[in-house]
Amino acid sequence: MICPKCKKESTRVLDSRDTNEGRQIRRRRECEKCKFRFTTFERVETSHFIVIKKDGSRQPYQREKIEGGIWKSCEKRPVTEAQVEEILNDLEDKLGAHGKEIPSTLIGEFIMDALKNVDEVAYIRFASVYRQFKDVDSFKKELSKLLS
Repeated sequence: MICPKCKKESTRVLDSRDTNEGRQIRRRRECEKCKFRFTTFERVETSHFIVIKKDGSRQPYQREKIEGGIWKSCEKRPVTEAQVEEILNDLEDKLGAHGKEIPSTLIGEFIMDALKNVDEVAYIRFASVYRQFKDVDSFKKELSKLLS
């Protein structure tokens, strides 16, 4: 591991702990040259999924891109980092059962189902972008589904 301060490659692990229900390892490291301490996280690399977009194009699955979309819908809402992490982990577990090529619509539906249970406002925000509401009536329909 390269030291972020002095850029030397000689670091040592001071402490390791499981985090995120054993899905991640948090390591506290120290540079042997400059003694700078920093934290790294290790996570099992998810299967390399290919996302099939609505227009038929294909692109690699990017956890960070999906996480960014979830955070945008949760902006100024009482949603914790742990909740978003759980949504992403559950999503990847579900995607693993669907093969290597995943339609983006399936990803969107999984995220909407998860957000509905976490925060209704975040759910509506995500749905408005995902479903591309064209007018107030389509927005009302989605709200009525949520309220019933």
